[in-house]
Amino acid sequence: MQVIAALKGFFSVDRMLRQEERMGEIPTSREAYRDLWRIAWPSIIEMVFMSLIGSVDTVMVGDLGHEAVAAVGLTGQPRMLMMSIFFALNVGVVAIVARRKGQGLVKEARQTLQNALVLGMGIVIVMMVISIVFCRPLLLLVGANSDTIDMASSYFRIMAWFMPVKGLTICINGAQRGTGNTKITLYTNLVANIVNIIFDYMLIYGRCGFPALGVAGDAYASGIGLCAGLAVAVYSLYSKKNGDAFLRISIKDSWKPKKEIMQSLARVGGNAMVEQIALRVGFLTYAIIIGRFATEVQSAHHAVANFLSISFSFGDGLAVAGTALVGQMLGRQRQDLAMIYGKCSQRLAMIAGVTLAIFFFCFRYPFVALIIKTSDANNMPSYDIAVKLMIMLTLFQPLQVPSVVTAGCLRGAGDNLYVAMTMIICVTGVRIALASTAVFLLGLGVYGAWGASVIDTGIRLTLVLRRFTRGKWRDMKV
Repeated sequence: MQVIAALKGFFSVDRMLRQEERMGEIPTSREAYRDLWRIAWPSIIEMVFMSLIGSVDTVMVGDLGHEAVAAVGLTGQPRMLMMSIFFALNVGVVAIVARRKGQGLVKEARQTLQNALVLGMGIVIVMMVISIVFCRPLLLLVGANSDTIDMASSYFRIMAWFMPVKGLTICINGAQRGTGNTKITLYTNLVANIVNIIFDYMLIYGRCGFPALGVAGDAYASGIGLCAGLAVAVYSLYSKKNGDAFLRISIKDSWKPKKEIMQSLARVGGNAMVEQIALRVGFLTYAIIIGRFATEVQSAHHAVANFLSISFSFGDGLAVAGTALVGQMLGRQRQDLAMIYGKCSQRLAMIAGVTLAIFFFCFRYPFVALIIKTSDANNMPSYDIAVKLMIMLTLFQPLQVPSVVTAGCLRGAGDNLYVAMTMIICVTGVRIALASTAVFLLGLGVYGAWGASVIDTGIRLTLVLRRFTRGKWRDMKV
């Protein structure tokens, strides 16, 4: 009954909008969706484009064999674990800047970004050092084999040097998203990923006079792309042409940390840190379980995970809009509009999830063939497994996209503690318990592990929908 009650929230938004219209308030139903889409579409394009570029990376690396695909895939969770604290800080930046935008507090929003940049730089440098020093043990922990450990170590160490660049870009883009200026983040990542692809071609295969560096070339290309993206992000803050921008800052400003801003970042970001650590520990443990399989199974898993990342991008893009508008409406003391915008974003998320499910199911064979080359007979076991996993991928979509969007709306309200507890229960608890049971006790292999993830996502969606519908988040202070 709780699931049914939560799902009713998807279909109650039209009635709420009609009531607002009769009262002479804004927005109309068309305006509500237009406002949401205005912020969402650049983020969706940005996120999808980033995932597509990641998939293109994998396609290029796939020419080097399924061992190379597995090696690059193995580095994913350790890298995300090292960045988890910084991601938590970024959640605080988005929520606080969105609230200050709604309140019209320009100076406070800019100071929030400046304090976050100073704090974030210190955090990410520490994570970079840890990553370089403990590179090999981390990769062995997640299942690197003798045929992948050297390539994975090379890739991981190179990417670690670029962590500060990535961290600063994420922080600036997060603040821009909080103001609803998602076009800046779109431009930033378009530039970064186009540069990445160009250097992938030259450094992986050795074109245009460059050496053929293989997997290491992929890492260097990614790092060069990150530097290009950071240049665009910084330009958006300092350019005189951007003088009227909400977040324009200057090197001449006072960069001294302010107690009240740090406390706000610690309060919101601290809860997000619990969430991020729980999330990354859960994903890392899940990666360790996957790492116990043979290399061809790992290759299939990482290949399909690329498409899972693409679908996540749709949810993340919509979540950016939900986070920004919910935070801004609460800043204006319009709890009613915050609820309406949240429900609009949830409805769009469900439509996107169902559409993606149909799309991935219909084109599963050619998609897998893009990454796992069927021209090589040695790759056929990986190809067959990946095609079956694509069917399980379709089950994710109507659950994952609305879950990501609803959690984003709660974060925009500052309800990070509930989201964090949900992640601990589902990702660190339910997913790992079910995956371990399915793999080690029932012998269901990689399919059992993916099935555990589907169940975890369904429970997560139910919990965040229930929380949003009850509306306690509307009275939270940030």
